Amino acid sequence: MAIMTKTKKSEFVTLTVNDLTRAIRNSIDRKGMPDEEARQMAQHVMNFFGYSERIIDNILEPEDRDAFYMLEDSGLLTTEREETTLYDGREWRIHYWLFKKDKILQLAGKGGEKDDVVDEDIRSIYEEIPESIWRVQEEEEE
Repeated sequence: MAIMTKTKKSEFVTLTVNDLTRAIRNSIDRKGMPDEEARQMAQHVMNFFGYSERIIDNILEPEDRDAFYMLEDSGLLTTEREETTLYDGREWRIHYWLFKKDKILQLAGKGGEKDDVVDEDIRSIYEEIPESIWRVQEEEEE
C-alpha cells in the first residue's frame, strides 16, 4: 500500500509502508522500536488512510486513537478541523488526521525530497524477471 502525495516543496512522492515503518522506528526513542512492531503499527495506520491523505477522527476506536496520538507526539501525524454551521444554527466541528509527509520522509532517510534510489522491494521484482523476457519485449516494440 502506498499513498501518492505532495510534500511542502510541491514534489510528488509515494509514501509507503516501508517509509512509515522506518519513520516510526526512528522517531520513538533513541533505541528505536523493533522492526516487526514498527511495521505492524505502520500497516495498521496506513490501513485507515487507504489512498487518502487524511481521515476523519470519528472512525477511530479509543485504542487506535491512542496510537495516533503517540504518532502525533512523535511528529508523524497532525490534526486539522473544519467547522460548519448546522441547519439549526449550531456549530459542528469535524476533526481529521493527516500525515506529516516531510517529517516521515526525513525520518525514513529520504530527506523529504524525491529519492532516486529504487526501493529494495521494487528492485527485487525486476531482478527476478529473466533476461529473455526483456529481449522479447524489445523486439515487439521495434
